[in-house]
Amino acid sequence: MTTPPVPRPGPRNALTDVDGLRVGHASLVGDGALTGVTVVLGPPGGFVAAVEVRGGGPGTRETDALDPGNLVPRVEAIALTGGSAYGLDAAAGVVAWLEDQGRGFPVGAAPHEVVPVVPAATIFDLGRGGDFRRRPDAALGRAATEAAAGSDARAQVATGGVGAGAGARVGGLKGGVGTASCLLDGGVTVAALAVVNAAGSAVDPIGGLPYAIRLGLPGEFPLSPPTHDEHAAALKRFAAGQEPPPLNTTLAVVATDAALTRAQARRTAAVAHDGFARALRPVHTLYDGDTVFAISTGAKPLPSVSPDTPYGVDAEAAALAAVHAAAADVVARAIVDAVLAADTVETDGATLPSYRSLYPVATSGWRPRG
Repeated sequence: MTTPPVPRPGPRNALTDVDGLRVGHASLVGDGALTGVTVVLGPPGGFVAAVEVRGGGPGTRETDALDPGNLVPRVEAIALTGGSAYGLDAAAGVVAWLEDQGRGFPVGAAPHEVVPVVPAATIFDLGRGGDFRRRPDAALGRAATEAAAGSDARAQVATGGVGAGAGARVGGLKGGVGTASCLLDGGVTVAALAVVNAAGSAVDPIGGLPYAIRLGLPGEFPLSPPTHDEHAAALKRFAAGQEPPPLNTTLAVVATDAALTRAQARRTAAVAHDGFARALRPVHTLYDGDTVFAISTGAKPLPSVSPDTPYGVDAEAAALAAVHAAAADVVARAIVDAVLAADTVETDGATLPSYRSLYPVATSGWRPRG
């Protein structure tokens, strides 16, 4: 029996390790605002996309278009935004930018006769900067799209309290944006970007480490167990900040360059929710609108898997299972990355601490992305 290879991340350990994908953030911070928009932009011609919603309080736009039985086969971008239902206006700015580029579903003979379909999902962060009415709009959505379009291919992705994660919180800690990737046999990449804003916690109260820390690849999360005093002080801080469960939502985009059909992408989105369950507790609550988008650029065939599979399962099913397993893990790792990358902020007159501020000894070996 051969030992399976040790998983390894892509060059950036980020969503942009999937060739052709770009990520742009636009943040609205200060003067009562603490929110933003993050856009995942595909190459011209777009990508196959699907969605799975499991939270009880979702805020979404154009997700019905992703049903495999519906008309539009590919989309050009996905928008993640703060601002609850109000913030879905940000998608209009993404649509406008795509229209200017002539990118979208063709509905006429002329190059400009297109309708860009931009699926979007939102988190609840209203009033976290102090002003309930300061939230993302079309202009901010366009700014995030322009930031994505202007970035270099395979650029590093900014993480922490940026873009849609600017006002995010998770279990009494500052949340934010995180990302991770994994290379499979045959050169296929699976990657994720998460906006972590959960009613539940990402931190195990017994020991003080993130729940999904064990899923980190070698050297990815060089944390040490907190000291007794450090963990006791953090628990006291958590207890002092208890409040009724706020409205929240965690969002993720999981992507691969493996060629997937729309139905296969939808199954990938469903399995990727397991990453939420591994990294957050409780998860998929009525207070959360937890949503996962799965996208495929289709640049490569499915990873090669030995046809000698059990119970008569064919090689394609075994290859899809490998993609699914990686999808759940990269989502969980992206959530840990978001928690570690977040910085302490002032929210509506109160301090929202970061994980690193409460566990400085445990995180002393961790460094933010360059």
